[in-house]
Formats: sequence, C-alpha cells, structure tokens
Amino acid sequence: MTTKRHSGFGYALLGASLGAIGLAGTAANAAEQITFVSQGGAYQQAQTVAILDPSAKKLGITINQDSIPDAWPAIKTQVGSGKPIWDVVDTPTGYCLRGGEQGLIEKLDFSKIPNAAAMPEAYRSPYSVSYEFYSSVLAYSQKTFPKDAPNSWVDFWDVKKFPGRRALRNHPIATLEAALMADGVAPDKLYPLDVDRAFKKLEEIKPNITVWWTSGAQSAQLLNDGEVDMEMAWNGRVSAVAKEGARVAFTYNQGILQSTSLCILKGAPNIETAVKFLNEAVDPVHQANLPLNIDYGPGNPKAFETNVIKPERAAQLPSEPANAAKQALMSYAWWSSPAGEAAEKRWASFMQK
Repeated sequence: MTTKRHSGFGYALLGASLGAIGLAGTAANAAEQITFVSQGGAYQQAQTVAILDPSAKKLGITINQDSIPDAWPAIKTQVGSGKPIWDVVDTPTGYCLRGGEQGLIEKLDFSKIPNAAAMPEAYRSPYSVSYEFYSSVLAYSQKTFPKDAPNSWVDFWDVKKFPGRRALRNHPIATLEAALMADGVAPDKLYPLDVDRAFKKLEEIKPNITVWWTSGAQSAQLLNDGEVDMEMAWNGRVSAVAKEGARVAFTYNQGILQSTSLCILKGAPNIETAVKFLNEAVDPVHQANLPLNIDYGPGNPKAFETNVIKPERAAQLPSEPANAAKQALMSYAWWSSPAGEAAEKRWASFMQK
C-alpha cells in the first residue's frame, strides 16, 4: 500500500469533514489506514523513504501524512473535541508524557508492540516509544580551535583557557543540564535537576554569551558565518554546515541525548492499525534505514545490530551505543513534572534580567 501526504491540515481542518480531506471510507477499509503526523521538511521526507513507505507496504495499509511544526496545541484541541482525526504523532517525548498524564494520549500495551518492548526501558514510557535521537552538543570553530578544542561544558565555561564568542539556546531544556555538567555533576547523576545550582552557574557564563539562539537554523548560521567560536547546537545542524565546507566540529562528550517519540491520540479513529504501525515503525531494519537518509540516530538500538548501518556511519550518530555512553540521556519525565514546568517558567525571568 502507500503513503499519502496532506500538507499542514493541523489547525485548519480540525473542523473539516473527514470526507473533505480524503480520509472518509467504509468501516471495512477504515482499519486499513492511519493518519501520521510529523514535523515536515527534509526530516519527514527521510522517514517517508526509510520507515513510512516500507511500513505501509509490509502491513498493507495506507498511511495518510500530515505535518505541523508544533503538534501539541492541535492534540489538545482534537482530543478535547472528542473526535480526533490524527492517529499517530511524532513529537517531542515530553509532549507524549504530558499528554498521557492529561488523558490526551493512549496508554500503550507493549505485548502488542514487541519491537518496542525489546527496547531499553529508558527509551519508552507507558505512552510513547522513542522514534529517533538527536543531541545537544558542544560545537566549535576549527579555525579558532585548530588543535586544543573545548571538549566539555567545563571547557565551555572556562573563558580564560578557551576565549571566544559563545552562544547558547534560549531555552532551559538541555541548557540547564549543560550548566550542571559545567559545575561538575556527572551526566548520569543529573536528575532530579538542581535548578537553583543550574541557574547560578548560568549567571556565571551569561555575560560571555554573545547570542541566545532560538532556532536550529540560527545556531548553524552562527557557526557557519563565524559569528561565534563555540556554542550549544544540535548535532545534525553542525554536520550539515560541515558537509557544506564550514570548518566546524562538535563533540558527543557530555552531549544531551534527546528524542522524539511516537504516541497515539486518545480515541484515535484507527487505534488497532495505529498500534500495528507503531510496532513496525520501530522495526530495527526500518530504523536502520533512517540515518542513511538524514543525520538522526535510530530510536531502536537494535538497528545498530543490523548490517544496514556501516561502522563509519554508525560512529557519526548520536544514539550509537559508544556515543550514547558519553552523554546524558534527557529525562522527559522530569521535564514534564511540575518541577520541570516551573523551571521553564523561571527561564523567562532569567533571560529578562
């Protein structure tokens, strides 16, 4: 079967009839399709080739696709209406957890998702399964640091040993973790985050931050144009400008390993088929095909046990076991807790000082 793309119907079609968007059908064929939602762009194109098309073919279903930059508001609206039109959403893991706690996301039965059940417990939750990984890493200019480059957040905070212009993300997620590692906390001892300690450490480096970036594209541009000498950035963004010829690099040491996950909307119209798809989407071979098309790591570590990802390619990926071992695994459970929500609110006042 096939996948079909519907561009950006997130908010615009919440009130539209199903027939108007091509999703109507008989009760017989309703179980043979799902609507899958992701973030669009090159990322969704890559997963279409690597995961969605092969899954549709193997299961004999139609996968209708939609894309939206931030699915969370639409999830709340759709489920709140009592008639959700999406089935499976690829979204930041924290939204899956928050949605589960608020009754917006289905609880998963892992006996029906054996591929997910075989994944590490830290890579799944009662409401979600890790789908792909990326990392917030310390990136730097090789022009500025041709030999002794910064290799830890302690180095990033050391403005005397490593002078230069710096940038951090204008968001607490991953930034607080970096601050605590700069203050000597081990990557596997971060949670629960000591928020007071993290903000105190950030106050220390704040005068030396040239730019607080707000998008991955901006962070890449800062490095590419030589506006900063080192920064926190997403590994895929750094790899992209490096491939274009920029003399930049990054280290996975003390990176923050982050994920998007798959979850199913509460009351989704095609739940049984959605569960089958969820299992197929994290099949090791499908997962191994994703990094052949884009610079993200597979959510299922068994992908590295296939013969699909060659060793030289595996070494570049954030979720490759040796690279993952150097990093802190983001605790989305902490960030979706009241303490995490309070830390997010506190960030605004920190930036306004």
